[in-house]
Amino acid sequence: MSAKLDVRHLRDYDLNHGMPIWLGTMAFMIIEGMGFAMAFAAYLYLQSQNPDWPLGPKLPDPRLGGALAVFLLMTEIPNIWLKRRIRAFDLKRVRIGMLIMSMIGLATLAIRAFEFGFLNVRWDVNAFGSIIWALIFLHTTHIVVDVFETWVMTTMAFFGPVDARRFGDLVENAEYWDFVVLTWSPVYFFIYWAPRWFGI
Repeated sequence: MSAKLDVRHLRDYDLNHGMPIWLGTMAFMIIEGMGFAMAFAAYLYLQSQNPDWPLGPKLPDPRLGGALAVFLLMTEIPNIWLKRRIRAFDLKRVRIGMLIMSMIGLATLAIRAFEFGFLNVRWDVNAFGSIIWALIFLHTTHIVVDVFETWVMTTMAFFGPVDARRFGDLVENAEYWDFVVLTWSPVYFFIYWAPRWFGI
């Protein structure tokens, strides 16, 4: 007769990457990361097929994109603080952190809205315009998704029941912001610096 395994003492949550939601979030980031990789490959292919790349007299202005890169890196400070508060189950400070990250998300979208004017090329003018608009639109989509999710999570932190499993959801939301920040560096390079370094 086999002995029965008593699992009643095991927790139904884990904030240290032991929950299925973490695996789902990681899988989503890998899939989306491959989407970025395919867009970069498309950029390189188009560049290889056009000897006069970047196909226009005026290159994208890197100033606002660079300011956004610095801003995004700075947002990791409150995001790391928030993750620590979540892991400490400090609901009062988690609520404050979620509000801060929600406002940061909206500020990021505001900067991005102005950044479109710094591209100096329309999306429908040529292949260069199309691919850099595709890259920035792809990244913008991830910002919008994260901002929406963060606002939903913030509302739930204030008005919904917040049990231990919900703290796990909050951790994953904060880690998705890491992905948004991380992916901007190569996108910024391909939009603003690759045409200057390799296209002329």
